[in-house]
Amino acid sequence: MSTPVTSYQTNASPANGNSLPVEFMFKQIMDAVHKSHIEIAELRSECHELRQANASLERQVKEGLQNGSRLGTPGFVTPVPGSPQLRAKSPFLTPNSIPSLAVPPTIYVPSPLSDNTLTAFPFGLRDIPGFYVVIPAGGAGTRLWPLSREDHPKFLLDLTLKGRSLIQATWDRLLPLSSPARTTIVAGPAHVKSITEQLPDLLAHNLFTEPSAKDSMAAIGLAAAVLVKRDPDAIIGSFAADHMISGDDAFLSAVAEAVEVAKKDYLVTIGIAPSHPSTGFGYIRLGEKLGLADAPNARVVSSFKEKPDARTAAAYIKTGNYRWNAGMFVTRAAFLMELLKNYKPDLHEGLEKIAAAWDDESLRQKVLDEVWPELEKIAIDHAVAEPASFDRRVAVVPATFGWDDVGDFSSLADLLPAESNQPRVLGDSSLVLTEQVAGGIVVPGSGRLVSMLGVDDLVIVDMPDTLLVTTRARSQEVKRIVKKCRESGYKNLL
Repeated sequence: MSTPVTSYQTNASPANGNSLPVEFMFKQIMDAVHKSHIEIAELRSECHELRQANASLERQVKEGLQNGSRLGTPGFVTPVPGSPQLRAKSPFLTPNSIPSLAVPPTIYVPSPLSDNTLTAFPFGLRDIPGFYVVIPAGGAGTRLWPLSREDHPKFLLDLTLKGRSLIQATWDRLLPLSSPARTTIVAGPAHVKSITEQLPDLLAHNLFTEPSAKDSMAAIGLAAAVLVKRDPDAIIGSFAADHMISGDDAFLSAVAEAVEVAKKDYLVTIGIAPSHPSTGFGYIRLGEKLGLADAPNARVVSSFKEKPDARTAAAYIKTGNYRWNAGMFVTRAAFLMELLKNYKPDLHEGLEKIAAAWDDESLRQKVLDEVWPELEKIAIDHAVAEPASFDRRVAVVPATFGWDDVGDFSSLADLLPAESNQPRVLGDSSLVLTEQVAGGIVVPGSGRLVSMLGVDDLVIVDMPDTLLVTTRARSQEVKRIVKKCRESGYKNLL
């Protein structure tokens, strides 16, 4: 049978002018498909190499190795932050400085950094039905004093030279998942005006004002208690207002995966891949994988670890089984209240009373005045996350995006552009003169010239009403100066 076919194909060749047989056309099609597959494979290989190079560059920038690179908007000069004495109620960034929100693409791109992690959001529409964002906006920011003040903390400041404050950047990052209708902020009364000025799209009924700071459990619990009344099936995600994140697509993918885990009644945290043995963060020990099809990276939390010493932190990283605890939690609001009822029944009861009266403005303030002062001041980690982990009710989604809590001037310096071996400048660089100076950070907030000669790794924050000089190595201790100011009667500077 093979001989006639061969003869037929030969006699029916294009050279004889006959029409092409089906077998010949099929062979041409298969050759074209094969060639396309080769070209696609080459393109995939090139994209893979580019992603790896980009990920490597991001890590280098994060670790401060690209000292000569320019981050942020070229030519942008950060506005001088207001002094509490001169402009106590003035926002650091005015509302008219808010640019239009750029929506990232929705292309699926597997990440080379992990087996299942994604560098782009793969779920089509970014909006996650039933998902509510909660942004606790609190803290005194004492380790960034005198740049950060009690009535104008770091989440209201532009610390990245990009024209957006940290809370604005947090809003921009999370908005695609929830929309303004499902984005809530919990803040103290002193910050309400500045927040509403910086976030004009924030709906009034989604701004929850807590009478006084009671740490993260009361703030997140208040949001959960109110939101579960509005939507019994609500899934909430809590994300601090003052953290920096690079790699928004990888972040959104991690959050989407956490939502899928939360549907199974877990308290889900997002674990950050540690870039160095930090002693300033808590750690999460990874347990076994949950094996969920929609959340392939999710694992049970084996345990939470407090801030370790340097030797212990290095040992954690060496095992590969630990992640930084960034305080990001995703869960069903009703499940969080259930955990709170089990582990902190008094706090649960108080928040339920407040939530029952929340939408009645005539009763809300009365109940707040009665109940809020008696609520326990405790972090969500200690209140529910740690005890629930012993009952295997806490999960973690390991993530690969860049993260920093901008906890002191040393970490802030790593996020700012600078010439090689020169100090980083937050503000007008023309106000800083240096000679034989390496490293450090300068904030020329007073408008006067700051000169440095022969000193390395200093932190100089020159504000209109006070001057701070320390070293990067001791920048974590700035809060001690804040305490001393308070004790010495300089409360007007805090």
